[in-house]
Amino acid sequence: MIKRTPLAIFAAGLLLSTTTPALGQEVMQSAYHDYRLVPVAEGLVRPWSIAFLPDGEMLVTEKAGTLRVVRDGLLLPEPVKGVPEVISAGQGGLLDVVPHPDFEDNRLLYLSYSKPDETERGTTAVIRGRYENGALTGIEEVFLAVSEGRGHYGSRLVFDGQGHLFISVGDRQASTRGDVYAHPAQDPSNHHGTVSRVYEDGGIPEDNPFLDDPNVQPEIWSFGHRNQQGMVMNPETGDLWATEHGPQGGDELNLVQPGLNYGWPIVGYGVNYGSGTAIHEGTHKEGMEQPAHVWVPSIATSGLLFYTGDRFPHWQGNLFVGGMAGEQLARLTMDGHDVVREETLVQGLGRIRDVRQGPDGLIYLAIDGRRGEPTAIVRLEPVATR
Repeated sequence: MIKRTPLAIFAAGLLLSTTTPALGQEVMQSAYHDYRLVPVAEGLVRPWSIAFLPDGEMLVTEKAGTLRVVRDGLLLPEPVKGVPEVISAGQGGLLDVVPHPDFEDNRLLYLSYSKPDETERGTTAVIRGRYENGALTGIEEVFLAVSEGRGHYGSRLVFDGQGHLFISVGDRQASTRGDVYAHPAQDPSNHHGTVSRVYEDGGIPEDNPFLDDPNVQPEIWSFGHRNQQGMVMNPETGDLWATEHGPQGGDELNLVQPGLNYGWPIVGYGVNYGSGTAIHEGTHKEGMEQPAHVWVPSIATSGLLFYTGDRFPHWQGNLFVGGMAGEQLARLTMDGHDVVREETLVQGLGRIRDVRQGPDGLIYLAIDGRRGEPTAIVRLEPVATR
């Protein structure tokens, strides 16, 4: 069942937090846990993704193309060497960073980014390399999207622990001059608006859903998405979840399943920017999946966490969704595949680009200060359990 975020609740939430929270000082309340926001690393420029390494280091991608290291609470002055050239324009740049599940043994890091090519804005690519002594070496490309456009690179990476890597690619802001059926997100002969599944070295799994169809890119797992900038796997069930940006209204949380069409732009819950005119044929259509949750108005979803830690015991099994335009953290209580409750946390701090669980069981946020807001990595620390 779809749960929407009503405008009245959204507006009321904004009124509760009209000033920027005082980091490390102000006690913030939620339905189950009181918490503080504690600064972790400052001095970053437009952080996009956070990754934790077994030795305690934190890696942070900066959109302009640098991979930074936070060690013992300090941001090292020198970025990691060997990172490939990126197109840092519009929504492009250095995007996700994820260590291989066996990183402690193989030292492999995976990076997604907007790769320069013969087009003006390039395409989504994924590389891996061996990370040692502040450098990436032995770079290999494991995925290169067949896509072209202005933005919407998607670009979240998720390992399933069974030798597979999932990769989101956005619809690249392609225009179809009003013909929703002509949109490339509905044409899986390219990677626009898709989730792909490859082996860890970039090979194609033999059980991918479209492998036997010569008219479909063999990596594709699902299609009909808009721009999925949050993606996570439930470690207990293996369910893959993704959040994607709607247009003006209509951000979605989707359970991503093989071979399914998620409807963009034929069905959805948003309208055109500015004019408010209709985009979609409707909200439902046979053969197209419904989201598990919709945000109207949009919060510009980005970053997605399935919380499993013990520092916030009443939040175990909840999904946490970063909001950029909404400058908030949404906590979703799940009952199987249903969202049964939403609570808004951390308002007014800035554009929350990424949400990750640290090895200490705390929740870390990457704040993207594109419009002059603070730019930093912060974490939620519990004050008391009520």
